[in-house]
Amino acid sequence: MRIFLSASIRGGRDMLHVYTEILELLQCYGHEVLSWHVADPELEDKESLMTEQEIYERDMGLLVRSECMIAEVSIPSIGVGYEICRGLQLGLPILCLHSPHSRVSAMILGNKNNRIICRQYANYQELEENIMHFLATI
Repeated sequence: MRIFLSASIRGGRDMLHVYTEILELLQCYGHEVLSWHVADPELEDKESLMTEQEIYERDMGLLVRSECMIAEVSIPSIGVGYEICRGLQLGLPILCLHSPHSRVSAMILGNKNNRIICRQYANYQELEENIMHFLATI
């Protein structure tokens, strides 16, 4: 399955290790993560060489080619929120994952659209279970 992985970049990279775990898990199960760059530890340096328009066009181009979206929403990010809204417009099923102590926007948690599923995880096992269940249902 072609998956768009969305996670905070400019909003903060404190959870990069989680983004990497998600990427590796998806790849281990044979999925194609189109936006693999989200888990690249050198992404900020690479994007500093790109214009905002180039970043936008890259990400939106990948999003329209995706079959679903998995968004890590523990760190508030305008970009992630934008990508989720665009994913909804495209009709993509969306899984929003967050850690127990995060302050996730009510705009995400309160959206009862049947294409957005929000799940909390406290450890790697719960993260994997949530992702595998989501992918099995789409």
